Amino acid sequence: MTVPEPIVMGVVNVTPDSFSDAGRHLDHDAAVEHGRRLVGDGATIVDVGGESTRPGAEPVSVEEELERTIPVVERLAAGRDTGPAGVRVSIDTTKADVAAAALAAGARIVNDVSALRFAPEIAGLVAGAGATCVLMHMRGDPQTMQDDPRYDDVVSEVKRDLEERLAFAVGEGVPEEHVWLDPGIGFGKTVEHNLELLSRLDELVAVGRPLVLGTSRKSLLGRLTGRRADSRLPGTIATNVLALAAGAQVFRVHDVAEVADALTVARAVLSGQAPAGGG
Repeated sequence: MTVPEPIVMGVVNVTPDSFSDAGRHLDHDAAVEHGRRLVGDGATIVDVGGESTRPGAEPVSVEEELERTIPVVERLAAGRDTGPAGVRVSIDTTKADVAAAALAAGARIVNDVSALRFAPEIAGLVAGAGATCVLMHMRGDPQTMQDDPRYDDVVSEVKRDLEERLAFAVGEGVPEEHVWLDPGIGFGKTVEHNLELLSRLDELVAVGRPLVLGTSRKSLLGRLTGRRADSRLPGTIATNVLALAAGAQVFRVHDVAEVADALTVARAVLSGQAPAGGG
């Protein structure tokens, strides 16, 4: 079985209200140090966010988001803290001004949970910079997305929506090979919707673009195990390994070292081949 090498995207939340690590990396130095540590643990991408997208999260101003994120993006991308080559930095934002500033500061990926709906002009910014964009499925916005979400067939509807957003991005000049797709686990979906998506990920992989999975520490895992956010690593590993087997390629996680090791072992088993340099 051919299994693409998994790409691990480590999370740096520069926010006071993230569900998983609220306020822990709000200081720029702490955020940069955390990003450096994630790279050392095996992340090939660091995803920097300055606005929580947890259910019910309050929006922040453009100015506040810029102040939180851009110094962190600039330092990580420049390599002062992560070695001579720096690190591939992603900016997690739905705001065009933040995306533009982050790209100018060295970010190479824009991770947009609205799939370019909130700020369609981000597509042109990504195209102009030769960057990559992640388009995620979400119903509504973080304030309303969990208000009784309904689907006739969640997988078919999410797939159709992602295909439409992919077509929009390509129409705005973003090369198709620069678009990744994310089914948006936990964004406008019930536990049952999330489980259906996870059990049928292969149907989303069939769209033909790298699939991003973000289950790390999410409430879905808490509902299934009864564990609080900082104790959901086993559930995170389980969902990521199963997603790798289904064809997902990019894994957005908080616990990089543990998930990266699990994915390395899972890939070796699935492919029947040890990684280069492995035992």
